[in-house]
Amino acid sequence: MTSQKNWGVLAEFANPAELLHAAQELHKLGYRKFETWSPFPIHGMDDAMGLTGSKVPWLTLGGGLTGLTIGLLLQWWTGAVDYPLVIGGKPYFAWQFATPVTFELSILLSAFGTVFGMFALNGLPRPYHPLDRVARFRRVTDDGFFLSVEVADPLFDMERTHNQLAELGGAHITVVEDK
Repeated sequence: MTSQKNWGVLAEFANPAELLHAAQELHKLGYRKFETWSPFPIHGMDDAMGLTGSKVPWLTLGGGLTGLTIGLLLQWWTGAVDYPLVIGGKPYFAWQFATPVTFELSILLSAFGTVFGMFALNGLPRPYHPLDRVARFRRVTDDGFFLSVEVADPLFDMERTHNQLAELGGAHITVVEDK
């Protein structure tokens, strides 16, 4: 016997303008654990939901600086410490000769920081989401506009949240269960 617990509530909206308005109003009411779903980006949705900037650029910068540091240290260590060899009067280490390796490592580790940081921050890979069990939600990739409110939101109350979504124009309001 499997026990079911509620994950949240899902409401469908007729168009992007109604979805944007609903997100603005829910944010004004104090909801923070809600998500909007649409087949395309909606201008102004981030502001309506009160979302802050992404942390991915900082991870990219961290990867790039790590690559820069490793590249310079690698070239310095091999040329000046581990195997010091004077050829044609050149110095043991010169940053000009270390530039290609340093540049390539900076780009490589920046890319790794970006990709793996994005995966980690988005919680990917996610092979299953409770909304996958809602048949109407499959329209989100074509012409559906949805808003979901999670049970984890401090203001979540099943009846009150259901009524507020209905007042904001939500249709086909569904209680989403999680296994």
